[in-house]
Amino acid sequence: MSDYVPAANNHGVIRDVNREQGFATLTLNRPDRLNSLGSDLLKSLVDSLESVASDDSIRAVIITGSGRAFCSGADTDEMAGGKSDGPHKLGPAGAEGLRRGFHLAQELILGVHEMEKPVIAAINGDAVGAGFDLACACDIRIASDKARFMAAYIHVGLFPGYGGTWLYPRLFGYAKAAELMYTGNFMDVTEARSLGFLNDVVPDQDLKGAAEDMALRIAGGPPIAIRLAKNMMRRGLSMDLETSLEMSAAAEAITLSSTDHVEGMEALRQKRRPKFKGI
Repeated sequence: MSDYVPAANNHGVIRDVNREQGFATLTLNRPDRLNSLGSDLLKSLVDSLESVASDDSIRAVIITGSGRAFCSGADTDEMAGGKSDGPHKLGPAGAEGLRRGFHLAQELILGVHEMEKPVIAAINGDAVGAGFDLACACDIRIASDKARFMAAYIHVGLFPGYGGTWLYPRLFGYAKAAELMYTGNFMDVTEARSLGFLNDVVPDQDLKGAAEDMALRIAGGPPIAIRLAKNMMRRGLSMDLETSLEMSAAAEAITLSSTDHVEGMEALRQKRRPKFKGI
């Protein structure tokens, strides 16, 4: 059964939790503003990530957008000259207030990056600025053939404040990361796929099915082994090989002593599909 939690308003996230199949879909639901991350949507997305992260019945998470964009970045209406207040508009607290205002942005990117469950970006359209960074933080990226990508900060005189200076070089290499940040040029899906940024590009009408197929494949796997693998890959970005091998031995000891490992071996010998329970 699907646990469908609709957004409270047009600035929130539609959370569709399918516990029977083991995955959740978080849909940015602000199509009239190209799913720009206004204060309400940003808070709703962070809350939704925390909710699915703590739900053991969910083994994979899909993030996508409603309408014709994935996410157009931080809401420009909540910046200098805009009509609304927000964490990225200069106020009485000055620059220090702006710095503190990035706590939700940090919770968002770290929430995706450090969540033990794999996160799939189903990129239905343009991913720009903070929306591009959000896609970068995900583990797997499947894009519609209509999608495009841009580190747009340079166009409005901004630094990539949602983690781009850390994410881009690791995903694209230094030279391409520098080009993206310094020029603000669009990158199409063909180039993004050739650089290894995208796992797949599909026709727009097939995106939902492709993302759900991937989520189902992951949800059917051994949760303990997958969680540990994600943690080790993420931590491995900042550790040496010897340390990684030592930590890998500890992680493998956990999986070797798990019931899922016993089930996997029995299924292999019986030539059937294993039924992993995460224990």
